[in-house]
Amino acid sequence: MFKLVKYLFKEGIKAEDIEIRDENVEILGKELKEIIDKYFDGSFAIREVDSGSCNACEYEISALTNPYYDIERFGIKFVASPKHADAIMITGCLTRNMYEAVLKAYENVPSPKFVIAVGDCVIDGGIFKGSYAIMDGIKDKLPVDLWIKGCPPEPIDIISGLLILLKGKVNG
Repeated sequence: MFKLVKYLFKEGIKAEDIEIRDENVEILGKELKEIIDKYFDGSFAIREVDSGSCNACEYEISALTNPYYDIERFGIKFVASPKHADAIMITGCLTRNMYEAVLKAYENVPSPKFVIAVGDCVIDGGIFKGSYAIMDGIKDKLPVDLWIKGCPPEPIDIISGLLILLKGKVNG
């Protein structure tokens, strides 16, 4: 064992060089930051609501806050209360048990507000469509401003979607 420790101190631990950031993330993030700084006073807050998902979309949304994507450096943050949010991001197939909670969260987001639907399940119920426990998505229940498809969508798709949404609302 002492030979191993001596070797590690002498030689060090060998590892591959990794690329710190994805160029696409940087390009999209720079555009997002410019829009958020100009039109949202440097901060765009999102309240994420899981309406009955398998948590795959939540893993990808959570990845947005890790050091690789670090979406907060672009001015986007996730908040615990819908009262502090500019947008509500909904995932999951909208179960009957969560329908009222989603509506309350939506009503508590101050106007003007954005509704972002993330993942295939939230669109129409996904693979659970037609189940007695599912409301078959939110398409007829809330005015959705942005649909981000995928099962689950990758973090870069979510960043791209946010940019498209904000550019469209600001320019149009």
